[in-house]
Amino acid sequence: MILKQMMEDLAYKLVKVTEAAALAAYKLAGFGDEKRADQVAVDAMRTVLNSMEINGTIVIGEGERDEAPMLYIGEKVGTGNGPEIDIAVDPLEGTTICAHHKQGAMSVLAATKKGDFLHAPDVYMEKIAIGKNLPEGVVSLKNSIEKNLDNLAKAKGCKVNDLTVTILNRERHDELILKIRKLGAKVKLIDDGDVAAVVSLVNGNHDMYIGIGGAPEGVLAAAALSSIGGQMEGRLIFDTDQLRERAKNLNIDDPEKIYTIKDMARGKSVFIATGVTSGELVDGVKFSHNTYSTSSLIILPNKLIKVQVIS
Repeated sequence: MILKQMMEDLAYKLVKVTEAAALAAYKLAGFGDEKRADQVAVDAMRTVLNSMEINGTIVIGEGERDEAPMLYIGEKVGTGNGPEIDIAVDPLEGTTICAHHKQGAMSVLAATKKGDFLHAPDVYMEKIAIGKNLPEGVVSLKNSIEKNLDNLAKAKGCKVNDLTVTILNRERHDELILKIRKLGAKVKLIDDGDVAAVVSLVNGNHDMYIGIGGAPEGVLAAAALSSIGGQMEGRLIFDTDQLRERAKNLNIDDPEKIYTIKDMARGKSVFIATGVTSGELVDGVKFSHNTYSTSSLIILPNKLIKVQVIS
């Protein structure tokens, strides 16, 4: 009970971090400048984190792959006093979405005790995820898409053509998309924002997420799903000589390893998302009469809390 209350107290403090980043990014929504929007979100997040009574370490950052600004892996944040925590961040999940003022841009953060998050490098990750209240292992990256859809339909007591699968709209997924449709399932394509797509499995708006996206985003999504009883697997992609060498330098002995949700988020964690623009998971920033309002979702073990702040 004490640990649970401590986590909830920490969550209410950390929500100020994502709120600050979301407000900063929103002011640049629609201006078409992805890097600038990302930079102001990073700066706002770093400023608030460094004002907090925590001894934090960034273990999942974002941006190295495309040279965007980032809170870098290994960066120490906070005053150095207070709880020792590992932090995973995506200051602006959906930079393109924000730049074009489309739906679903968010500021995202997850935290856990030291050592409980997978230290995933900023590479791509093959992912599969489903929601809660389903048999363990009903889907897996080891299975064919046919088997995964059949297993999921049986577990849900429906037909394959009743299922909706969410996937990033990327050329690398063209063959998979065609196969899913041929098997009879519906495909929901998203332009960006796979953290929101995975986490929104809790709302029951779709049945499965599958495809290749960022590894840091995979760990963030796993932190949320692990708290609400969802399932997820991920496999890091080291498909070039340079990346395979990087895997060795990171002491990754098995580059084909399939990570379960418990590998990615080993203990109890806090997940927070604050909307920049409105999406399925959270509403975006709203501006009226010189006041801003933010909407956030806090996910704790077996608990979802919605927070709205007017400033």
